[in-house]
Amino acid sequence: MLYPRETPSRERKELGGLWSFRADFSPGRDAGFVQRWYRQPLRQTGPVIDMPVPASFNDITQDPSLENYIGWVWYEKEVLLPLRWLQDDLSTRVVLRFGSAHYYSIVWVNGVQVVEHEGGHLPFEADISSIVQGSPGIPCRITVALNNTLTPHTLPPGSIQYMDDKTRYPKNYFVQNIRFDFFNYAGIHRPVVLYTTPSVYIDDITVTTTSSESVAMVQYQVSVVGSTLYSLSLSLRDQEGKVVATGDGPAGELKVLNPNLWWPYLMHENPGYRYSLEVKMQAQANEMLLEDVYTLLVGIRTVHVTSMQFLINGRPFYFHGVNKHEDADIRGKGLDWPLVVKDFNLLRWLGANSFRTSHYPYAEEIMDLCDAYGIVVIDECPGVGIKMLESFGNKSLQHHLVVMEELIRRDKNRPSVVMWSVANEPASELPPAAYYFKTVIAHTKALDPSRPVTFVTDANYALDHGAPYVDVICVNSYFSWYHDPGHLEVIPLQLTTQFDNWYKTYQKPIIQSEYGADSVPGLHSDPPLMFSEEYQKAMLREYHSVFDKKRKEYVIGELIWNFADFMTNQGTTRVLGNKKGIFTRQRQPKSAAFVLRERYWKIANESSCLPPVIKSHTLFLK
Repeated sequence: MLYPRETPSRERKELGGLWSFRADFSPGRDAGFVQRWYRQPLRQTGPVIDMPVPASFNDITQDPSLENYIGWVWYEKEVLLPLRWLQDDLSTRVVLRFGSAHYYSIVWVNGVQVVEHEGGHLPFEADISSIVQGSPGIPCRITVALNNTLTPHTLPPGSIQYMDDKTRYPKNYFVQNIRFDFFNYAGIHRPVVLYTTPSVYIDDITVTTTSSESVAMVQYQVSVVGSTLYSLSLSLRDQEGKVVATGDGPAGELKVLNPNLWWPYLMHENPGYRYSLEVKMQAQANEMLLEDVYTLLVGIRTVHVTSMQFLINGRPFYFHGVNKHEDADIRGKGLDWPLVVKDFNLLRWLGANSFRTSHYPYAEEIMDLCDAYGIVVIDECPGVGIKMLESFGNKSLQHHLVVMEELIRRDKNRPSVVMWSVANEPASELPPAAYYFKTVIAHTKALDPSRPVTFVTDANYALDHGAPYVDVICVNSYFSWYHDPGHLEVIPLQLTTQFDNWYKTYQKPIIQSEYGADSVPGLHSDPPLMFSEEYQKAMLREYHSVFDKKRKEYVIGELIWNFADFMTNQGTTRVLGNKKGIFTRQRQPKSAAFVLRERYWKIANESSCLPPVIKSHTLFLK
């Protein structure tokens, strides 16, 4: 699914802004379907409110029942389309596309259902040409029914629990149980757009690259839909606009001499270098000559994993980065450009070269900046909270395979994505996990043989049934926090033992994919006590002392949990969310941020991968 870009043959119309919104508070949450709210303007069905898109709906109002609402909500937007889109001459497609909507979506246009989609973090679209064309001047009414209920077979999983004790709970009272530690925000979280293509169009492009010191090869495959009679021409241009290679046909190889490789941030003075691959298609259809043009940005880089190293372009790469969340005040998980740019500025200030998309795919706009800035990404699907035995059954497995297909289809061409993660902290000690993860990982590798695959574990090394199938061991541990709380002195022994056990068992490189401690901003204690900024700093330093020893061997990365504080469900261990961020939820640094910044810049400057000019350059940036 190509990202909708404007080109000489394609137009795009943004549908962000205020939409009409109504939550279905009926006991069965089914009034909208029984009364067919999609058949008429939503305002005619009952009271509606304004709702911004993109945004989560939970924190927008003062209504506590909406903050924790579970069930169907309804969105609606009326829009006038350009007259040139509506000519019924069979030469133009009009497509409605959602960047994501959490969790299950049904979409109607002018009362006609056009698409259903399961999953809260990946795009979906529908060709609506036959519905809107031939009716110029009539508003196009888009209606979306959205359900955020999680079941044992969704991804992430959850369960609905009905409280039947009438002496303690009102009639029909239920709660959504989840097994992950972040708030289940819901809504239309990413951009909604209408875009056009010719009726014969470029549907997909797949690019892989190989390189040596002086030559790179760009392998491509192009899919065209709408006709079998077409021609394709391709031009690869560098950042100065110079054509460096050309090709034709639906599959082939472009040879690039003396290529500029895509390098990670702090690994080269010009990180994130990308070429522009322009694909032109011409086809005869309905006695007309149709042309479609699409430009894909291409980074030339290779990834290879050994028993002790992670190599990018043949050089050892050490992940010194963060775990993140799409999370902020008011907007929840909604895409917000000022926040996105602020986060990338903080990442580069920190000296972070990487992050994991914990625990779901992030917005395409965020991924674009990773490509552009050279921020390396472990791209994780929404497989978080897979704890129940029934979540390892065939129904869950089949959905998990579909999600991986959608994720890889979306992000396969991104140079920043160096590894797929198929889950976070599943109950991989359960026997069914062996077949489950063997199948998911094999499926992922079949879809994309060019990247390693992992999942993130917190299981005992001797009991983990999924670890045999991964390429890189990613392990989470919270010594002196969830284990032996308050006892910083146990960290060196326990962390060293953890690494030695995993490596002795599997002989695979290891990333410390999570570690950290909660700290309440402004809370101080010396000697360090839990939840103080001093304790968070002290824990980091204990971990770092072990990392420094083991990164000389087989530890290839460290990702702090977390980049910033984030919202969770309410609970006795959470005071307005999880406070393990090195930045507050408002992106202000805690003391630990300066500890991590000093460390990451030191690692970057010491790295054998950095030529001397880059070392001085990073010192200047610092």
